Amino acid sequence: MREYKAYCFDLDGTVYRGKKGIASAITFIQRLQQAGNEPFYVTNNASKTREQLQEALMAVGIHAPLEHIYSSALVTAKYVAIHFKDKKVAMMGSDGLRQALLEAGIKPVEDEPEVFVMGIDRKLDYMALAKAALFIQKGAIFIATNQDIKFPTEYGFLPGNGSFARLIGDVADVEPIYIGKPSSAILDIIAIEHGFSKEEMVMIGDNYDTDIMCGINFGCDTIHVNTGVTPTNVVLEKEQQPTYIVDTL
Repeated sequence: MREYKAYCFDLDGTVYRGKKGIASAITFIQRLQQAGNEPFYVTNNASKTREQLQEALMAVGIHAPLEHIYSSALVTAKYVAIHFKDKKVAMMGSDGLRQALLEAGIKPVEDEPEVFVMGIDRKLDYMALAKAALFIQKGAIFIATNQDIKFPTEYGFLPGNGSFARLIGDVADVEPIYIGKPSSAILDIIAIEHGFSKEEMVMIGDNYDTDIMCGINFGCDTIHVNTGVTPTNVVLEKEQQPTYIVDTL
Protein backbone atom coordinates (compact mmCIF):
# COMPACT_ATOMS: atom_id res chain seq x y z
CA MET A 1 0.00 0.00 0.00
CA ARG A 2 1.32 3.43 -0.92
CA GLU A 3 1.62 6.18 1.66
CA TYR A 4 -0.65 9.23 1.78
CA LYS A 5 -0.54 12.67 3.41
CA ALA A 6 -4.23 12.69 4.38
CA TYR A 7 -5.78 9.50 5.78
CA CYS A 8 -9.52 10.24 6.10
CA PHE A 9 -11.27 7.83 8.46
CA ASP A 10 -14.98 7.21 8.76
CA LEU A 11 -15.93 6.71 12.43
CA ASP A 12 -18.97 4.47 13.02
CA GLY A 13 -18.03 0.94 11.97
CA THR A 14 -14.47 1.92 11.06
CA VAL A 15 -12.90 3.40 14.21
CA TYR A 16 -15.55 2.40 16.76
CA ARG A 17 -18.93 0.71 17.17
CA GLY A 18 -21.00 2.75 19.57
CA LYS A 19 -18.70 3.37 22.53
CA LYS A 20 -16.43 0.39 21.81
CA GLY A 21 -13.26 1.04 19.85
CA ILE A 22 -12.09 -1.21 17.00
CA ALA A 23 -8.62 -2.27 18.15
CA SER A 24 -6.95 -2.63 14.75
CA ALA A 25 -8.13 0.82 13.64
CA ILE A 26 -6.94 2.48 16.84
CA THR A 27 -3.50 0.84 16.49
CA PHE A 28 -3.29 1.92 12.83
CA ILE A 29 -4.20 5.52 13.68
CA GLN A 30 -1.73 5.68 16.57
CA ARG A 31 1.06 4.41 14.30
CA LEU A 32 0.25 7.14 11.76
CA GLN A 33 0.42 9.73 14.53
CA GLN A 34 3.74 8.37 15.79
CA ALA A 35 5.08 8.75 12.25
CA GLY A 36 3.98 12.41 12.24
CA ASN A 37 0.95 11.93 9.98
CA GLU A 38 -2.16 13.29 11.75
CA PRO A 39 -5.30 11.60 10.34
CA PHE A 40 -8.65 13.21 9.54
CA TYR A 41 -12.01 12.00 10.84
CA VAL A 42 -14.94 12.19 8.44
CA THR A 43 -18.37 11.26 9.74
CA ASN A 44 -21.95 11.47 8.55
CA ASN A 45 -23.01 11.70 12.20
CA ALA A 46 -24.57 15.15 12.50
CA SER A 47 -25.72 14.75 16.10
CA LYS A 48 -22.41 15.59 17.76
CA THR A 49 -20.34 18.77 17.83
CA ARG A 50 -16.64 18.68 16.96
CA GLU A 51 -15.89 18.75 20.69
CA GLN A 52 -18.23 15.81 21.37
CA LEU A 53 -16.68 13.80 18.54
CA GLN A 54 -13.24 14.62 19.95
CA GLU A 55 -14.40 13.26 23.33
CA ALA A 56 -15.75 10.07 21.69
CA LEU A 57 -12.38 9.50 20.04
CA MET A 58 -10.54 10.24 23.28
CA ALA A 59 -12.69 7.62 25.04
CA VAL A 60 -11.30 4.90 22.73
CA GLY A 61 -7.71 6.12 23.01
CA ILE A 62 -7.36 8.53 20.06
CA HIS A 63 -6.18 12.11 20.56
CA ALA A 64 -7.59 14.07 17.61
CA PRO A 65 -7.17 17.82 16.97
CA LEU A 66 -10.49 19.62 16.48
CA GLU A 67 -9.47 21.00 13.09
CA HIS A 68 -9.08 17.43 11.78
CA ILE A 69 -12.66 16.42 12.65
CA TYR A 70 -15.30 16.92 9.95
CA SER A 71 -18.99 16.01 10.33
CA SER A 72 -21.86 16.22 7.89
CA ALA A 73 -23.36 18.87 10.20
CA LEU A 74 -20.33 21.12 9.73
CA VAL A 75 -20.36 20.71 5.94
CA THR A 76 -24.15 21.15 5.75
CA ALA A 77 -23.93 24.45 7.64
CA LYS A 78 -21.21 25.69 5.28
CA TYR A 79 -23.37 24.64 2.28
CA VAL A 80 -26.48 26.44 3.57
CA ALA A 81 -24.50 29.59 4.42
CA ILE A 82 -23.08 29.71 0.89
CA HIS A 83 -26.16 28.79 -1.15
CA PHE A 84 -29.05 30.12 0.98
CA LYS A 85 -27.68 33.26 2.58
CA ASP A 86 -30.36 35.37 4.30
CA LYS A 87 -33.00 32.62 3.96
CA LYS A 88 -35.09 31.54 6.96
CA VAL A 89 -33.83 28.11 8.04
CA ALA A 90 -35.56 25.57 10.29
CA MET A 91 -33.90 22.38 11.45
CA MET A 92 -34.45 18.96 12.96
CA GLY A 93 -31.44 17.51 14.71
CA SER A 94 -29.15 17.61 17.72
CA ASP A 95 -26.41 19.77 19.21
CA GLY A 96 -23.96 19.10 16.39
CA LEU A 97 -26.18 20.54 13.68
CA ARG A 98 -27.53 23.45 15.76
CA GLN A 99 -24.05 24.58 16.79
CA ALA A 100 -22.70 24.24 13.24
CA LEU A 101 -25.53 26.41 11.90
CA LEU A 102 -25.03 29.04 14.60
CA GLU A 103 -21.28 29.15 13.95
CA ALA A 104 -22.06 29.68 10.25
CA GLY A 105 -24.21 32.69 11.16
CA ILE A 106 -27.57 30.91 10.79
CA LYS A 107 -30.10 31.17 13.63
CA PRO A 108 -32.78 28.46 13.17
CA VAL A 109 -36.43 29.55 13.14
CA GLU A 110 -39.48 27.61 14.34
CA ASP A 111 -42.06 28.58 11.70
CA GLU A 112 -42.40 29.42 7.99
CA PRO A 113 -38.89 28.41 6.90
CA GLU A 114 -37.61 28.77 3.36
CA VAL A 115 -35.08 25.99 3.98
CA PHE A 116 -35.50 22.90 6.17
CA VAL A 117 -32.36 21.05 7.32
CA MET A 118 -32.65 17.54 8.73
CA GLY A 119 -30.09 15.73 10.86
CA ILE A 120 -30.60 12.76 13.15
CA ASP A 121 -32.54 13.48 16.31
CA ARG A 122 -32.69 10.58 18.74
CA LYS A 123 -35.50 12.28 20.67
CA LEU A 124 -37.82 13.08 17.77
CA ASP A 125 -41.53 12.30 17.95
CA TYR A 126 -44.37 11.97 15.47
CA MET A 127 -45.33 15.65 15.58
CA ALA A 128 -41.78 16.72 14.73
CA LEU A 129 -41.87 14.49 11.63
CA ALA A 130 -45.33 15.79 10.72
CA LYS A 131 -44.20 19.42 11.06
CA ALA A 132 -41.19 18.76 8.85
CA ALA A 133 -43.36 17.17 6.16
CA LEU A 134 -45.70 20.19 6.20
CA PHE A 135 -42.82 22.69 5.93
CA ILE A 136 -41.56 20.93 2.82
CA GLN A 137 -45.02 20.63 1.28
CA LYS A 138 -45.35 24.40 1.68
CA GLY A 139 -42.20 24.93 -0.38
CA ALA A 140 -39.23 24.82 2.00
CA ILE A 141 -36.07 23.49 0.33
CA PHE A 142 -35.29 20.09 1.89
CA ILE A 143 -31.65 19.46 2.88
CA ALA A 144 -30.52 16.34 4.76
CA THR A 145 -27.14 16.04 6.41
CA ASN A 146 -26.73 12.48 5.12
CA GLN A 147 -28.57 9.51 3.65
CA ASP A 148 -27.31 6.70 5.92
CA ILE A 149 -30.19 4.25 6.32
CA LYS A 150 -28.48 2.56 9.29
CA PHE A 151 -25.33 2.71 11.36
CA PRO A 152 -23.50 0.04 13.41
CA THR A 153 -23.35 0.07 17.20
CA GLU A 154 -22.08 -2.42 19.77
CA TYR A 155 -25.68 -3.71 19.97
CA GLY A 156 -26.41 -4.03 16.24
CA PHE A 157 -27.64 -1.71 13.48
CA LEU A 158 -29.83 1.30 14.35
CA PRO A 159 -31.85 3.64 12.06
CA GLY A 160 -29.82 6.44 10.52
CA ASN A 161 -30.82 9.91 9.34
CA GLY A 162 -31.45 8.60 5.82
CA SER A 163 -34.33 6.46 7.10
CA PHE A 164 -36.13 9.53 8.45
CA ALA A 165 -35.22 11.75 5.49
CA ARG A 166 -36.62 9.13 3.12
CA LEU A 167 -39.83 8.98 5.19
CA ILE A 168 -40.31 12.78 5.07
CA GLY A 169 -39.36 12.90 1.39
CA ASP A 170 -41.92 10.21 0.54
CA VAL A 171 -44.68 12.05 2.42
CA ALA A 172 -43.87 15.42 0.83
CA ASP A 173 -42.98 13.85 -2.55
CA VAL A 174 -39.62 15.67 -2.55
CA GLU A 175 -36.11 14.25 -2.92
CA PRO A 176 -33.79 15.80 -0.32
CA ILE A 177 -30.48 17.45 -1.15
CA TYR A 178 -28.00 15.17 0.64
CA ILE A 179 -24.75 16.77 1.84
CA GLY A 180 -22.87 13.99 3.64
CA LYS A 181 -21.13 11.00 2.10
CA PRO A 182 -21.37 9.73 -0.69
CA SER A 183 -21.28 13.40 -1.72
CA SER A 184 -17.66 14.46 -2.08
CA ALA A 185 -18.31 17.81 -0.34
CA ILE A 186 -16.65 16.77 2.93
CA LEU A 187 -13.42 15.70 1.17
CA ASP A 188 -13.51 18.80 -1.02
CA ILE A 189 -13.46 20.98 2.10
CA ILE A 190 -10.58 19.04 3.67
CA ALA A 191 -8.56 19.37 0.46
CA ILE A 192 -9.24 23.12 0.24
CA GLU A 193 -8.73 23.98 3.91
CA HIS A 194 -5.55 21.90 4.32
CA GLY A 195 -4.03 22.18 0.85
CA PHE A 196 -4.03 18.55 -0.30
CA SER A 197 -4.26 17.18 -3.83
CA LYS A 198 -6.53 14.20 -4.50
CA GLU A 199 -3.48 12.00 -5.07
CA GLU A 200 -2.33 12.73 -1.51
CA MET A 201 -5.63 11.62 0.07
CA VAL A 202 -7.30 8.29 0.87
CA MET A 203 -10.82 7.63 2.19
CA ILE A 204 -11.18 4.72 4.63
CA GLY A 205 -14.54 3.25 5.61
CA ASP A 206 -16.81 0.29 6.23
CA ASN A 207 -19.86 1.45 4.27
CA TYR A 208 -19.47 1.04 0.50
CA ASP A 209 -22.47 3.18 -0.43
CA THR A 210 -21.34 6.18 1.63
CA ASP A 211 -17.62 6.02 2.52
CA ILE A 212 -16.20 4.30 -0.54
CA MET A 213 -18.47 6.08 -3.01
CA CYS A 214 -17.51 9.39 -1.37
CA GLY A 215 -13.87 8.70 -2.18
CA ILE A 216 -14.70 7.48 -5.69
CA ASN A 217 -16.88 10.54 -6.36
CA PHE A 218 -14.10 12.80 -5.08
CA GLY A 219 -11.46 11.02 -7.14
CA CYS A 220 -9.07 9.77 -4.46
CA ASP A 221 -7.97 6.27 -3.45
CA THR A 222 -10.19 4.26 -1.10
CA ILE A 223 -9.82 1.49 1.49
CA HIS A 224 -12.81 -0.68 2.40
CA VAL A 225 -12.53 -2.33 5.81
CA ASN A 226 -14.75 -5.29 6.71
CA THR A 227 -15.70 -4.14 10.23
CA GLY A 228 -19.07 -2.47 9.78
CA VAL A 229 -21.97 -2.02 7.38
CA THR A 230 -20.95 -3.59 4.04
CA PRO A 231 -19.37 -7.07 4.08
CA THR A 232 -16.48 -7.79 1.73
CA ASN A 233 -18.42 -10.32 -0.37
CA VAL A 234 -20.97 -7.60 -1.21
CA VAL A 235 -18.24 -5.08 -2.06
CA LEU A 236 -16.59 -7.55 -4.44
CA GLU A 237 -19.80 -7.62 -6.50
CA LYS A 238 -19.79 -3.83 -7.06
CA GLU A 239 -18.97 -2.41 -10.47
CA GLN A 240 -16.67 0.28 -9.03
CA GLN A 241 -14.12 -1.32 -6.72
CA PRO A 242 -12.23 0.28 -3.82
CA THR A 243 -8.49 0.72 -4.33
CA TYR A 244 -7.88 -1.68 -1.44
CA ILE A 245 -10.08 -4.17 0.45
CA VAL A 246 -8.96 -5.35 3.92
CA ASP A 247 -10.56 -7.37 6.69
CA THR A 248 -9.20 -5.06 9.40
CA LEU A 249 -6.83 -2.16 9.52
